[in-house]
Amino acid sequence: MIETWGIPALISAADAAAKTADVRVTTYEKVDAGIVTIYLLGDVASVKTAVEAGGEAARRVGKLLATHVIPRPDPSVFEMVSNGSLAKGVRNRHEPGQRLAGNPGNEERVAGSEASPETPGEDDPIAD
Repeated sequence: MIETWGIPALISAADAAAKTADVRVTTYEKVDAGIVTIYLLGDVASVKTAVEAGGEAARRVGKLLATHVIPRPDPSVFEMVSNGSLAKGVRNRHEPGQRLAGNPGNEERVAGSEASPETPGEDDPIAD
């Protein structure tokens, strides 16, 4: 997650994050008083790299409020984000069953899918 004050900083953060690592900018959330947040999905290392780059880009353009990476979030978090339960301004939602990461071997999907996530193995890139 990258949270900024203002859209220009957010767009700069999203652009830098997407260009830096193999992540997907999945949705954004508009709260109040100009506070906006983007959500990134991918393997843990890629998301960490993308969040750092996006945070730096947001800081250069405007005001960075916060960054945070949640390794292997609980499926209910995906459901909360993808269903727009966080705020009224959520855009670009995932449909149930869509892959969450650009990694073709990653079988995690948005909550609501008929397919359930596989148990992480030793070679799973997002397993801790």
